[in-house]
Amino acid sequence: MSGAALPRPGFAQQGGTIFTLVGMLLTVGAVLALAYWVTRWIGRHGAPGWTGAPRKQGQQMELLWQLSLGRNERLVLVRLEKRCLLLGVTSGGIRLLTELTEEEAARAKEAKEEKEKADGDDSKDKKKKKDKKDKKDAKEEAKPATNFDFDNRAMRIRRLTPLSATMGDYVLSADGDKLYYVAVDPAGDANLMEHNLREDETKVLAKGISGGIEPDAKVENIYVITRGGMKKVSLSSGSAEAIEFEAPYDRHPSLEREYIYDHMLSQVKDKFYDVNLHGVDWDGYGEAYRRFLPYINNNEDFAILLSEILGELNASHTGGRYRAAPGYSTATLGAFFDDADNGDGLLVKEVIAGGPLSTAKAGIKPGDRITAIDGVAITAGMDYFPLLRDKNDKRVRLDVKGADGKTRNIEVKPISAGEESDLLYRRWVRRNQEVVDSVSGGRIGYVHVEGMDSPSFRTVYSEMLGKYRNREAIIVDTRWNGGGWLHNDLAILLGGKEYVRFVPRGQYIGSEPFSQWTKPSVMLVNEANYSDAHGSPFVYQTLGLGDVVGAPVPGTMTAVWWETQIDPTLVFGIPQVTSMDMNGTVLENHQLTPDVEVYNTPDRVAAGIDDQIIKSVEHLLKKLDAKK
Repeated sequence: MSGAALPRPGFAQQGGTIFTLVGMLLTVGAVLALAYWVTRWIGRHGAPGWTGAPRKQGQQMELLWQLSLGRNERLVLVRLEKRCLLLGVTSGGIRLLTELTEEEAARAKEAKEEKEKADGDDSKDKKKKKDKKDKKDAKEEAKPATNFDFDNRAMRIRRLTPLSATMGDYVLSADGDKLYYVAVDPAGDANLMEHNLREDETKVLAKGISGGIEPDAKVENIYVITRGGMKKVSLSSGSAEAIEFEAPYDRHPSLEREYIYDHMLSQVKDKFYDVNLHGVDWDGYGEAYRRFLPYINNNEDFAILLSEILGELNASHTGGRYRAAPGYSTATLGAFFDDADNGDGLLVKEVIAGGPLSTAKAGIKPGDRITAIDGVAITAGMDYFPLLRDKNDKRVRLDVKGADGKTRNIEVKPISAGEESDLLYRRWVRRNQEVVDSVSGGRIGYVHVEGMDSPSFRTVYSEMLGKYRNREAIIVDTRWNGGGWLHNDLAILLGGKEYVRFVPRGQYIGSEPFSQWTKPSVMLVNEANYSDAHGSPFVYQTLGLGDVVGAPVPGTMTAVWWETQIDPTLVFGIPQVTSMDMNGTVLENHQLTPDVEVYNTPDRVAAGIDDQIIKSVEHLLKKLDAKK
């Protein structure tokens, strides 16, 4: 993009201006000549139609004012000694119209002078404006054209945000000096950040700000729009104020559900990945399930109805979901308690690593007994969970009786059920790593891909090329993975082929590619692999990167579009994109069979034995030993 100078006026435009100026000069000359002629004529002959005597020799005549009435027509007021005469002047001659008194003549002259003054002021203002415009036009005309250097634009790329984070909406200040954006901090809280582009400094401008942002006209304030309402945030101080509003409407939930049902039927026809809808009579199913609509009076049942009809497509990534408004939450202490114990209090069986009871300050160990929460004694068989209602990240006091019989009080912050679930996942991964270390004698590493997403990939990458870089082989466990989009990244990471070694003074220190795994591996799968957790072992097996070990995987490699409805508590999904192998086989509903098939049975799992991991280790060891 480049700027362009204003166009210069052409000949026609210049010619028009010249003709206008000439016309003005001729008009002014004609007026002056006419005034001179009138006074001379009256002085010599007197006014035509005037019954008075002609002007005597030596009498003085004064032109008071004149007014144009059109082409060749004019009013003229003159003073002859003490008499004031109003004359009409045309191309046919001059006539006396009337004689005015001195007072009337003065008023007429005064009115004319005021008008001329006003016209003169307007003329000056117009001239000033014209002069300014001419100067501005001259400056703009003289201003050099702006030419952007697109060829080297890649060399001018600069990072605007200094820290990596999950980013939200953003806006630039009016003068371009500051960038305001929403970012999620490590604790999971969204804040409004201010980055000074000139000083290269960043700060939190306002805490707890998330959602879409809209600036006002001067970019002095922003309006934040979230599900919870609207806020106005000052960009100068960071202060936020809620914007109260009312939006009454007439709602009919039953009619809403009927609309959503018809919308779902239409969307499936338009967007389902198979134009033949897997051969089902979709219109027939639509009418068959419609008869249940009049008997549904809540969204939870309606979501079940959506799942039932969408299930007739015999496809993955579909169904209805109901998201209830959040209610009470029950916190947890991060420990396992002995359910077989019949005494008062909670007998600690295991403290979960990373939980609130695992800190040195808490000092809780197996065998300790928690006897009270916030002063409320826990009796045998008592439901103690209400004592932890809505206590997530809030201080609670615990009365503890140690295994040695000593009592004490401690304060801890309970965690949510979701946080405890994450700690239990890490506990499971550590246990699997210990099993692999034990069975392989430290020769094989183990990583688990929690989800097909960026955080999981970073963990796998770090452990595989860090902690386990010097291991002889690696187990990549994808069991219980719900999918995402990571198959190609995993294939690249596991598909390295060693092509050079670095050996200073005879000592081996590494190989290239340094950023890929170049040694043997297996990928572990089971029946719970879903979506891209089906796609990833398919790619791994198709490219011949290693053997797939475990239980068969259902074919679910499709991409879904989850659509939130006009009632946001309702969502339904439509698989829009399927995957097809190079032979034309659709992966959806096409089972993946492992190279080494092995199942975990419930009794063995209950006993703490994972046969799939043990088989993976044995399979790799056999391959490693065969290479020696």
